[in-house]
Amino acid sequence: MGIELSVAVEAFPIAGRFVIARGAKTEARVVTVVLREGARRGRGECVPYARYGESVEAVVAAIERLRPALRAGLDRTALQTLMPPGSARNALDCAFWDLEAKQADSPAHEAAGFARLAPLVTAYTLSVGTPDEMFAAAVRAAERPLLKIKLAGAGDAERLEAVRAGAPRARLIVDANEAWREEELAEKFAACLEARVALIEQPLPAGADAALARIARPVPICADESVHARDGLAALRDRYDAVNIKLDKTGGLTEALAMAHEARALGFSIMAGCMVGSSLAMAPAALIGQMAEYVDLDGPLLLARDRDPGLVYEGSTVTPPVAALWG
Repeated sequence: MGIELSVAVEAFPIAGRFVIARGAKTEARVVTVVLREGARRGRGECVPYARYGESVEAVVAAIERLRPALRAGLDRTALQTLMPPGSARNALDCAFWDLEAKQADSPAHEAAGFARLAPLVTAYTLSVGTPDEMFAAAVRAAERPLLKIKLAGAGDAERLEAVRAGAPRARLIVDANEAWREEELAEKFAACLEARVALIEQPLPAGADAALARIARPVPICADESVHARDGLAALRDRYDAVNIKLDKTGGLTEALAMAHEARALGFSIMAGCMVGSSLAMAPAALIGQMAEYVDLDGPLLLARDRDPGLVYEGSTVTPPVAALWG
């Protein structure tokens, strides 16, 4: 009989609005995959991302095309070459991991080489806004140990000053989402240094980031849009200090784990990142979090409602997933 496939599109409302340099949204639209073999089932979730040319409809269609192959015996290993990196493969890959764990009656983290999973401290994201809006958001989140600040270009120095005033003790990551320009780097870096920023994520557009190799970097720089999987890592060693590993970019946990090991071998620090999705999307990423200096798995904290069961967050500390959720 092989594996039976179910695909669904779900929407999770965001608490308020999530705003970055490229725009705003009020809900997270995700694609959920269920793989069934006999009495066992495995689940995975992905978040199609327009920045990478993805749409919910195209991702669903790509997954549906594999229905005959799954019935004919497609496995997780073969999936890696049959589909390219991206969110469609991510949903299927993570569903395979979950299914294999249920079939083996053994947690997925053990198959991935982890004896146990430790709780993780995640960043909490503050959306782009006016300095006054971001000051107020920072005050509300001031007790969180790590804040990720979305920036947008013009006015970023004032935004950073406002956030630092509102959350004087928090560690800060900033994420420009490709919004800065080469001629602005020295000024932006100085503002980040003044605000005691620990890490700057993707300041320049992917493909137009060579300047990072020619300028002093007083704050470590993390690649996000500039790198998706292992094959893009080596070329970035002269311009980035860290890489953001997201399962929706790598095409699932299988490649993400391999990428994390390769990144470590090349001397990069690691961020375990996410799109805005539910706990089902964060759960497998928690394995990457075990290898990361920075964890940004706050998707469910930004939602008005999550899955049940979901991950348990105590402040900014997220506990490992239970088997009923994933793995």
